[in-house]
Amino acid sequence: MKEIVNAKIKFREAFRPFAPSVLAERCEEYFELPDAAEQYPARFMLYVVPVVEDKREIIPAITHVDGSGRLQTVRKDTNPSYHRMIEKFGDATGVPVVLNTSFNLKGEPIVETPANAFNTFTRSEMDVLYLGNFVVEKEAKKKIVEDSRFVLRHSGDSVVGMVS
Repeated sequence: MKEIVNAKIKFREAFRPFAPSVLAERCEEYFELPDAAEQYPARFMLYVVPVVEDKREIIPAITHVDGSGRLQTVRKDTNPSYHRMIEKFGDATGVPVVLNTSFNLKGEPIVETPANAFNTFTRSEMDVLYLGNFVVEKEAKKKIVEDSRFVLRHSGDSVVGMVS
């Protein structure tokens, strides 16, 4: 997964690690962080901790070369939607850990608006964009871009500026 994200989305060096988001109540199964659910800084990716050794092969995309991960714990009471998404992923895969990275392309700032998100989506090889309650799939992105006649006002205009 790390190689796919680097090649299709982030366009960055392979050695750069990705971060894990994990259900706070299941964190200690995967990471060496005692009382993980009570560790307030872990909610904000402020800890780099060892991945439990026998879990490193299960979650290689977020395991750095030194066996660590800069984790984010996700609590149901503070982020119920993200918690539920990770929970459903865990139900489907048996692993309640997802790859967490900033939403931007190499050399660009992190997206801040739906328009930024769509523009970044159209310029990457992402398969799906989840934006609030909306889902935009790769084929729809192609149709939006190909079926629209865009007239750029100047070289700094973007496709998303024309449709938003």
